[in-house]
Amino acid sequence: MALLNPDVQKQVKEHLGGLPNPVTLHVFTQELECQYCRENRVLAEELAHVVPNKIKVAVHNFVTDKEPVGKYAIDKIPAIAVVGEKDYGVRFYGIPAGYEFTSLLSAIKIVSAGTSELSPSSRDKLGAITKPLQIKVFVTPTCPYCPSAVHMAHRLAVATPLIQADMIEVTQFPHLAVREQVMGVPKVVVPGVGSFEGALPEPQFVSKIVEMVTGGSA
Repeated sequence: MALLNPDVQKQVKEHLGGLPNPVTLHVFTQELECQYCRENRVLAEELAHVVPNKIKVAVHNFVTDKEPVGKYAIDKIPAIAVVGEKDYGVRFYGIPAGYEFTSLLSAIKIVSAGTSELSPSSRDKLGAITKPLQIKVFVTPTCPYCPSAVHMAHRLAVATPLIQADMIEVTQFPHLAVREQVMGVPKVVVPGVGSFEGALPEPQFVSKIVEMVTGGSA
């Protein structure tokens, strides 16, 4: 059974039909597919079927395909790395279903364009980041505010090669939610640095990340 009904397929084609550059969805699964691994793979394949000239899918076995697992730094499944002309560090852990489906579409668009769409002020602030960091955005598929936080994190990843940004679906990785004390979503975590909750507008989101990383005001 298809995951995307005809109406959704039409909307996807309208939304992504004008992509400027090809995007590859690197899907990580395993031979005996984990819970949601099959759905995650099928979702990517259906997107490629709807927009065949601009979206491709590469399926990798998490257990045996060591080279791509290492190359894209994948540490859990199901996972999707959204890669364009270069790898911007845009990742999805857990199937991007519900509201998070829009996050996947948005990620494909900005990776295809290769531009973060951040304001000059935000890009200037990101210049204060001098070391690699990872932004983890914990979400649930029923949270209407979560896609905004995910999209912001992915825009930061596209803006600078020092940032990798992960969407993590908490119901599929409950042990991570416990470890990071996720009591509400969206929760944005920079491991070893700090965290905050809520979907902040661009200026506040960027300032919060820079403040946490540099220990100063932005």
